[in-house]
Amino acid sequence: MAQEVRGVIAPGKDEPVRIETIVVPDPGPGEAVVKIQACGVCHTDLHYKQGGISDDFPFLLGHEAAGVVESVGAGVTDVAPGDFVILNWRAVCGKCRACLRGRPWYCFDTHNAEQKMTLASTGQELSPALGIGAFAEKTLVAAGQCTKVDPGVSAEVAGLLGCGVMAGIGAAINTGNVGRGDSVAVIGCGGVGDAAIAGSFLAGASKVIAVDIDDRKLETARSMGATHTVNSRETDPVEAIRELTGGFGADVVIEAVGRPETYRQAFYARDLAGTVVLVGVPTPEMRLELPLLDVFGRGGSLKSSWYGDCLPSRDFPMLIDLHLQGRLDLGKFVTETIRLDEVEQAFDRMHAGDVLRSVVVL
Repeated sequence: MAQEVRGVIAPGKDEPVRIETIVVPDPGPGEAVVKIQACGVCHTDLHYKQGGISDDFPFLLGHEAAGVVESVGAGVTDVAPGDFVILNWRAVCGKCRACLRGRPWYCFDTHNAEQKMTLASTGQELSPALGIGAFAEKTLVAAGQCTKVDPGVSAEVAGLLGCGVMAGIGAAINTGNVGRGDSVAVIGCGGVGDAAIAGSFLAGASKVIAVDIDDRKLETARSMGATHTVNSRETDPVEAIRELTGGFGADVVIEAVGRPETYRQAFYARDLAGTVVLVGVPTPEMRLELPLLDVFGRGGSLKSSWYGDCLPSRDFPMLIDLHLQGRLDLGKFVTETIRLDEVEQAFDRMHAGDVLRSVVVL
């Protein structure tokens, strides 16, 4: 039996979001219905609302979520009703060339649920944000988007691993391969940048330099593990990072803004043979110009980080265990908990830089 639940819809470009009744079908083969307990308000949801990702309105927003599996379709064996899960937006296929090479975190054929959720009032199909749509009491996903974790963790903390926090931690430990004694600089100290700082601290980096134009964000960055901060509105960040690293530059520089100007800073702030990781998301019109001789002469590697190059089945349970052991305080990322009908105001606070994460609790 299909179910009717409340969900937050973005009806059209730049229109205010609103709560609508949506129809969630029974799970088909390989699908699961998840009762959502908490969902973070991520910048990507705002991009959807603004029409910056596609024009497939109306969108069912929300994707950074945790909850309990309610029912599963035929052929589902990895999760069962009653399992506490974190949702991910890249269910790996196990069959593409990346998966067959033993690199499933690069899976080139990730998938979502086949069936569509719809508006109860009109029957119109909804486009779920990142294939999830979790600003809703229940949602339909591919079963591979559900990762079972220790139910001892609170849902509002666990859900954050579904997107921004995993992207940042993964940019440091998976893509950047930050290790013991490394020097790291992180440019941009929003949720993803702060997670990259936390990941670098967790990996044993000896020096973690946070760069931002907002002193409030730099203060938060220190609480996440930054050893030094640089306000790039007042100081040249490249010079400051070099000065803090013996004149050489950082071993790993993580760019968490997604702009050509900050990427250039990251490129020149790294040591010879160092690594630049781009985890900030650019927009389609952005262009980057660098002297090719500098790209050649400085060596090292320039990487982009897809979802923190995470493998949910490997990384989510591990990070939740570290949190429960007190070694990774994911609770620091939660600024406030809100209701489903407060999402629009949460977008305003996020845009103003007043929150690290607002989390909808259902």
